[in-house]
Amino acid sequence: MKKTLLLLTTCLIGMMSQAQTEKMPTIAVANPNVNGLTVKPEAVAKMMRLETIKLNKYKVFDEFDMADVLKSKEEFRTQCFGQNCLIKLGTELNVDYIMCGSVDGLGNKIALSIKIVDVKNQTLYKSAVKEFDNQETEIQRMLEIVLYEMHGFTVDKVIADRLTFKNEPITSNNIGKINNSGPRIGGAALVGSLHEFATRPTSQGGLDIAPFVSMIGYQFEGQYVGTENFSALVEGIVNVSGLEQGKFLPSFTLMNGFRFGKSGWEFAFGPRLSVKHTSLGFFDKDNLYSTNGQYFSESDWNKYSLNNPVTLDERYTFEENLDMRGSTRLSTSFVIAFGRTFQAGSLNIPVNLFYTSQKGGGFAGINVGFNVQKSKQPINKPAPKKGYY
Repeated sequence: MKKTLLLLTTCLIGMMSQAQTEKMPTIAVANPNVNGLTVKPEAVAKMMRLETIKLNKYKVFDEFDMADVLKSKEEFRTQCFGQNCLIKLGTELNVDYIMCGSVDGLGNKIALSIKIVDVKNQTLYKSAVKEFDNQETEIQRMLEIVLYEMHGFTVDKVIADRLTFKNEPITSNNIGKINNSGPRIGGAALVGSLHEFATRPTSQGGLDIAPFVSMIGYQFEGQYVGTENFSALVEGIVNVSGLEQGKFLPSFTLMNGFRFGKSGWEFAFGPRLSVKHTSLGFFDKDNLYSTNGQYFSESDWNKYSLNNPVTLDERYTFEENLDMRGSTRLSTSFVIAFGRTFQAGSLNIPVNLFYTSQKGGGFAGINVGFNVQKSKQPINKPAPKKGYY
């Protein structure tokens, strides 16, 4: 009895399902127009049929149901995209609706459009257009999203967000990669230990100059990111200081810079490389061996102690200090600069305040220059074309 009841229930459900399917409107899918992608129109048509079946709203014709009609006219297989042709194809197939669309690869996005034509009424039944991120392997999910939205179904938000085309800020080709180079002139005050080194007599290894030096150099500037309101720069500056006081103090600075807004406000930072001369010694701060806080290098002390047999006071120790008589080595420091670039046509006039920091002291100053825009290259360069042999 139970087996009989189960069999009757199964048959009843099957009959109801069949009756419901028969009541569904029929629909066929024509081969869509595909541009700029590697996927074939026939493959996209299969995906469209699969996703339409999942809607459970139509009785979907497969490619075998359509084979005889498609063979009858070349137009139905390859060029049936317009509404008039679709109506003819739908009439030949004797379906209620016919679906077609286009899938276009446009740079970094895929534009997908679908339209459903009412064959009997010869009108457009539904249509939708949506842009997606250029992920060609996910075209079937893109089709699912568009068909679901067309029919008022809920779309998986996580999947939709991952595939949706992100309208990123524009990187303007008019801004592009700018190669501006030009001279720089300025001046800086020496502070801290550099101030002492500058004013120290040459007999004690100092520079014996005023604690303010001029600067003259050349800046190489390249822009690697550019938008309407922001630019990122790499800057290299070759500089010589102290020429007006008979000194030759070279340096090279490499900075990463940021320029904000059309007004040209700038902020930059990076390492500075130069040459320094050092020796081990001490300053006679308590005037135990001199009357003016003299600097004694090891060599100075050895000469002094030969003529004056004394031992070094425990308050003093030999430490590394700047000394033009000492050994030569590479010196590093860190530069921070802030300023603004004024523009006059293609002429840029940067004005910057800067501070160069190193152990015990540094340079604080201002420099001014000019850049003439020499070349432009678009940041968004087209991909190189592949050769076919």
